Amino acid sequence: MMTSSKDLKRTANFFSREISRLVDRPLRLMEVCGTHTVAIFKSGIRQLLPLEVELVSGPGCPVCVTSNAYLDTAIAYSRQDDVIITTFGDMLRVPGSSSSLSVQKAKGADIRIVYSPLESLDIAAANTTKKVIFLAVGFETTAPTAAATVLAAADAGVDNFYVLSAHKLVPPALRALCSNDVHLDGLLLPGHVSAIIGEMPYQFLAGDFAVPAVIAGFEALDILQAVYMLVKQIAAGKAEIENQYRRIARSEGNPDACMVMKQVYEVEDTVWRGLGVISGSGLRVNGKYRRFDATSNLTVEVEPTVEPCGCLCGEVLRGVVKPVDCSLFGEACRPEQPIGSCMVSLEGACAAWYRYGSGRWPI
Repeated sequence: MMTSSKDLKRTANFFSREISRLVDRPLRLMEVCGTHTVAIFKSGIRQLLPLEVELVSGPGCPVCVTSNAYLDTAIAYSRQDDVIITTFGDMLRVPGSSSSLSVQKAKGADIRIVYSPLESLDIAAANTTKKVIFLAVGFETTAPTAAATVLAAADAGVDNFYVLSAHKLVPPALRALCSNDVHLDGLLLPGHVSAIIGEMPYQFLAGDFAVPAVIAGFEALDILQAVYMLVKQIAAGKAEIENQYRRIARSEGNPDACMVMKQVYEVEDTVWRGLGVISGSGLRVNGKYRRFDATSNLTVEVEPTVEPCGCLCGEVLRGVVKPVDCSLFGEACRPEQPIGSCMVSLEGACAAWYRYGSGRWPI
């Protein structure tokens, strides 16, 4: 049954009033997921919250947290005549140390946008004299499809397909975030990731750090309800892991997807932009399928990695500063000419602040 706009407004007003009633001190709540950041801006969630509730963006944009070293490696591979790079489109314009994939493509590199990792196998089959390297960037949400592609390549006997993995695991990053000096009163957990891993991997947030957290959906009322659930916990002095997004994210997650990841990948330490090396937070192709791992099989010379001067993407991803605190924001760094990764992806905090504004408007 369709819900009327009047009912939606009534529900939103209820959550807004209850949040205002429960808040008795300033609160910093972090939305981990970049999709949440965009949804919050587009739906005007901040307009419905009291001034005491501050929403800050976190490290939940996979393109944003991908290191310059990884980008430099991908760019170096793209310069080789016998290589085809396949990638999702949002990786094209992310700046590396001295270039980007879009610049290399303009210079003649064979770089192709795909909408599924499986498309890379068709490209490999049609170009048997080339090495096809898929840029496997993402969190637990996309890692299962890349893993399934490796299994499909093994079954089909495709020997010119490789994965350059930058897959990352969200829970270790949240542990690192809570272990540093950033003060957070609560976390809005990513719905897409949680649909894969479930609720259990987040329990340390409440148990070890006494930080309440809520798995949230992406509709405006989902987010508003999740904020209400967080504020309600805080007002009661509780720290629990709750799930607002039960219609999609089951408590046990998706065991089949997790099994595929476990079958193909092994856990390793990896670099997150802004957070540094985080133990046990990365995924690489394991020994059984190592023949599909690009760095283990294909030699490439990578330039020394250099971080963009003056860019505060790392601090933005940790919730230390807002995008508007960066002197480059909106001036030297804009979506059409990004300096930092947070201005490139549609899920990037800087891109969201630039497109949708940062002020509060009267209700």
